[in-house]
Amino acid sequence: MIKKVIALSALCVAIAANAAFAGATPQAYQLPDFTQLAEKQGPAVVNISITQVVQGNGSPFAGMPNDEALAELFRRFGIPMPGVPGGSQQEEYKTQSLGSGFIISSDGYIMTNAHVIRNASEVVVKLNDKREFTAKIIGADSRTDVALLKIEATGLPKVNIGDPNQLKVGEWVVAIGSPFGLESTLTAGVVSAKGRALPQENFVPFIQTDVAINPGNSGGPLFNLNGEVVGINSQIYSRTGGYMGLSFAIPIDVAMEVSEQLRISGKVSRGWLGIGIQEISKELAESFGMKNTNGALVSSVEKDSPAEKGGLEPGDVILRFDNKAVSSSADLPRIVGSTKPGKQVSVEILRKGNSKVLNIVLGEMPIEQDEVVASAKPPAKTEANKLGLILRELTPQQKRSINGRNGLLVVESRAPAAQAGIRRGDVILGLNNSEVQSLEQFNQLLAAVPSGKTVALLVLRGGNTLYVPVKVANGK
Repeated sequence: MIKKVIALSALCVAIAANAAFAGATPQAYQLPDFTQLAEKQGPAVVNISITQVVQGNGSPFAGMPNDEALAELFRRFGIPMPGVPGGSQQEEYKTQSLGSGFIISSDGYIMTNAHVIRNASEVVVKLNDKREFTAKIIGADSRTDVALLKIEATGLPKVNIGDPNQLKVGEWVVAIGSPFGLESTLTAGVVSAKGRALPQENFVPFIQTDVAINPGNSGGPLFNLNGEVVGINSQIYSRTGGYMGLSFAIPIDVAMEVSEQLRISGKVSRGWLGIGIQEISKELAESFGMKNTNGALVSSVEKDSPAEKGGLEPGDVILRFDNKAVSSSADLPRIVGSTKPGKQVSVEILRKGNSKVLNIVLGEMPIEQDEVVASAKPPAKTEANKLGLILRELTPQQKRSINGRNGLLVVESRAPAAQAGIRRGDVILGLNNSEVQSLEQFNQLLAAVPSGKTVALLVLRGGNTLYVPVKVANGK
């Protein structure tokens, strides 16, 4: 009987304690109410429909669903999508894809992901009120995956911009977008991590969340509970193509800085050192006589780069750059990239156990290959040459990106060049063992080749060179 009384008393105390705890923190067991956020911010989120013109000569994948992962695999290795053996008819067909975006100004500027509008021939923006507009691409930056669009409209609802630096791990966040084309879809979750560095993504300290993000969500906003945009939903980790609990957003302060440069000049200018770097392990730190693993280890220095001219050497450890601490190698590209080209900066290094300060004048980061592709827009009413190519000379910046070599940018590729595998964004370096010096010189060389003969084009694609044989069309 005594045991029962004691047990009953303990139970009463536990219930009272729980009631007191619940009374002290009434919100502890309640989920946030997202209804007002959806009503107020939903109208500023848009659906983006992209049309792309694709050339092909028949494919064993014809009739299958569009497999973006498969296409990306071929693109990464510079391989044309395989065609049917013996197929010769080059055809153009249109493909469509969907994404999301959000209005950042009432006069029609819209932010989305660069990968959403890549290679688009037409971009249509659908507003929350069902109105549709054809959008102009102001610019896109592949390194941060940010793009800026413009539609001709005024008085539009726009988002409020928040401060992603104030986000805390565990804080609720909300995404609104068009997964699988389902417009105005809201999903919620929490911030899982901040400042996440991803492979091959050196310029963005990603916000990691567990918000459900699926194809079509890309480019849409990530909101905090104050209804402020803190990020752009950009990537997911997936082994299936669908959501698996890990999603990544570009901090909005990074995106706004990029979009402002795109609005002003149509491109993003970044500082450039010209070095290869790697993380410092405990073993490396010990061998260098360091007390910790802070800093970025210089593994290589490019010839004639700002780094070489400024005195940086392989084996140096960069501790501070432009008075900003470098805690890890992932910090350095972001700091350097956000510094204005031409600026002289102080770089504190550790060399053979001794601290040293170098003064280095930054260069401008070379343009990337896919940025070259993005700039390959055909001028109106231009006739292709007898290889089926529309070409233009490289800009000075594009020449610097290929170590100062001359070349011709492929603006458009038609038969027979397209059948041979030449595509938009390729750079032609030579024709029949003759280096390309100018468009005029290339045309003179090509004019001397009889119809029906085959020429060998030296092509630069994705940092690699290859010879491609192309048969000159008859009747040209």
